[in-house]
Amino acid sequence: MAGNACGNEFRPFRAILKTRSSQSYCSVSRLGILPFLLAALALLLVGCSYGSTNQESTSTVETKDIVADFRIGLYQGQDDLGAAEISLSDLRGKPVVLNYWAGLCPPCRAEMPEFQEFADEYEGKITLIGVDLGQYLGLGSREDAQKLLVDLGVTYPAGFTDDGSLVEAHRVLGLPTTIFVTADGHLHKKWDGVLNKDKLSEISDEMLVDAGG
Repeated sequence: MAGNACGNEFRPFRAILKTRSSQSYCSVSRLGILPFLLAALALLLVGCSYGSTNQESTSTVETKDIVADFRIGLYQGQDDLGAAEISLSDLRGKPVVLNYWAGLCPPCRAEMPEFQEFADEYEGKITLIGVDLGQYLGLGSREDAQKLLVDLGVTYPAGFTDDGSLVEAHRVLGLPTTIFVTADGHLHKKWDGVLNKDKLSEISDEMLVDAGG
């Protein structure tokens, strides 16, 4: 389908993609059960949602729950985080902004420059880390993800995970998705869709106030 950036990047499922007015979110449509925890094959159909999909979401995950832990292998930011591979739980002590993205996700590309501005401004106060989920959602390889980081000049920590179960555990229904984690590892808020720097800062400031920072 001409004009549908997500569809063009994932040709096997182009026939099911919908085209609407303005793109802001690459969403996931599932067929059947996704038994990640049983290490069975997950069947994922990738589509693009458009319009007013940018919204705060606290209904799919209860706020104040501990955010499920997982391992992250870093593309970049090893010096900032002190290791080439970390767990989410290793980052406790400061609020964390987890941004799920992919190399072939146009809305992710659109928001990343503002995430970079945010990272520069909140350095030392908030840990921002981008986690590439392209391999699970059909939105690019790790090479595509690393190329996007270089193309955009993104320098904040970013990496990938080999734990596909977090797509379900963190209720990632599309990309980009951003999860705000308190300094003690609890969920503060979840945002589905593109975030601008003002909203990113507003929600992060809430966490800093709660943490006494």
